Amino acid sequence: MCMRLIKTLVLGLGVAPMLASAAPILPGLWEISTSNMAVDGQQMPAMDVMIEKLKTLPSEQRQMMEQMLAKQGVQLGDSGVQVCLSEALVNSDELPLQEQSGCKQTVTDRSDKLWAFTFDCPQAKGQGETRFINDKQFTSTVTSTFNHQGKQQHGTMQTNARWVGADCGGLKPQQAN
Repeated sequence: MCMRLIKTLVLGLGVAPMLASAAPILPGLWEISTSNMAVDGQQMPAMDVMIEKLKTLPSEQRQMMEQMLAKQGVQLGDSGVQVCLSEALVNSDELPLQEQSGCKQTVTDRSDKLWAFTFDCPQAKGQGETRFINDKQFTSTVTSTFNHQGKQQHGTMQTNARWVGADCGGLKPQQAN
């Protein structure tokens, strides 16, 4: 799998479920892992498999990928990507990443346990739903269309997000706009 496709998947699909996370969850460090990810009907490796592949990249390439992710407020975790959600963000009705990524998102249905949403980003658009299991775990299902190297592709995936802890270490928190 080429590095560009990994970047597109991580940022285009992998980060999308976070967009709906401004809900009854705890602030702090969250790890988001994927399963059942497919692009144009072809099953893709789960996030933990991609992370293991990233670990085998030459150090210069891996540093480049980690720096690119860090600019987006994302770091690699054990089995997924990690983000830090600020207290202001989880207490707001605003959605993270809109300002920095050019994404617009609309929550089309909202309850204590389920948010349905659509999103429109410069390189991706789609829809999904997030189910809140408790304040330390949520799952999402996302379908999207995205542009990869000038080619329109269709992607689907499921994610699981779990709260790692209140301390985000050196990772910059996502803020409410």
